[in-house]
Amino acid sequence: MEPSLSHSAPPADAPSRPVVRLRPKAEARAIRHGFPWVYADELVMDRRTQGLVPGTLALLEDSERRPLGLVTVNPTSKIVARMLDRDPAAVVDEAWFALRLGRALALRDRLFGAPFYRLVHAEADGLPGLVIDRFGDVAVVQPNAAWAEGHLDALVAALVAVTGVACVIKNGSGRARGLEGLPEETLVVHGLAPAGPIAVPMNGASYMADLVGGQKTGLFFDQRDNHAFAARLARGAKVLDVFTHVGGFALAALAGGAERALAVDSSVAALALAEAGAMASGFADRFETRAGDAFAVLEALGAEGARFDLVICDPPAFAPAKPALEAGLRAYERLARLAAPLVNPGGYLVLCSCSHAADLSAFRNACARGIGRGGRRGQILHTGFAAADHPVLPQLAESSYLKALAFRLDS
Repeated sequence: MEPSLSHSAPPADAPSRPVVRLRPKAEARAIRHGFPWVYADELVMDRRTQGLVPGTLALLEDSERRPLGLVTVNPTSKIVARMLDRDPAAVVDEAWFALRLGRALALRDRLFGAPFYRLVHAEADGLPGLVIDRFGDVAVVQPNAAWAEGHLDALVAALVAVTGVACVIKNGSGRARGLEGLPEETLVVHGLAPAGPIAVPMNGASYMADLVGGQKTGLFFDQRDNHAFAARLARGAKVLDVFTHVGGFALAALAGGAERALAVDSSVAALALAEAGAMASGFADRFETRAGDAFAVLEALGAEGARFDLVICDPPAFAPAKPALEAGLRAYERLARLAAPLVNPGGYLVLCSCSHAADLSAFRNACARGIGRGGRRGQILHTGFAAADHPVLPQLAESSYLKALAFRLDS
């Protein structure tokens, strides 16, 4: 049974909280129905509200002064308030975190037989701006919002109590922290850091995750299901995995019976981890790497006449926000145009996007245009999304960010 998310009322001597209020024409109904954000133009931004310290907890009211819940406020952010609890009297302490972490853990324990997964997926798990990935006895925390940074001690104490992890690493890097005015830093906040990369079992392969010096939290769990689908296409195939990071699709394809795999990435350090993963998985004799800019490598492979039975491109977000959407879609189109000619007749092309600003329809259209410009035609076999440890909040489109399209190209 999942734990309740209710929490006791604050003690009588608890300090009163500031109040922030929606403008008269702001849509309070969306908040009541589960939308977790309040934008700056929806809130009464008087001098008192503007003076609140980022991460301050406040009572949110509608324009009629009716309470809507407990929010965290950052006057410097476009998202000026994030809903923390529908109970305006909730106390955000270790017990409060433990309830939410317990609920998140119950889901992951049901989904996975080993403790390697995303434990907390921000708003979708009721902890806005907070990401936690678990690697066995180690948890990597990304407090990407000011409120989470300010409550880190209580969070870590609850995390250790609920999960029993021996080490917690704070990964304070990335664009989101910059938008919140938070500094970049990575440090161990509980226990001792692992002596080296951790082996992560997934889809029949062993991935090596650098939890201290690697990208993001060290590994991308969100592609787990898409790796598995691509592996079904890989039996006996020659595979090209572009933007492989630490082995991504390539290692899953080899576990699925691929004849050979070439993994491409611009990071030499990431490719070294991919090679270590191939060695640990017993695939070293079928695994190759190539360092370089992905677009340049694709062009070079085309000029060399290289051909593959399965090509996968899993780039970073080309459109991380709406202002970058058009340029991002052009980049996805170009990627498809360069990749499609490398696919043998009747072979497969998997194209991915982690840009929440590019919805599925826009991404699919960009891919189709690129494939056509590459002189190929194809059918979509499968549309994939993030794995179930990355749940989607129905009211928040941004929480559904990952798309993967598997095409079978013409003979």
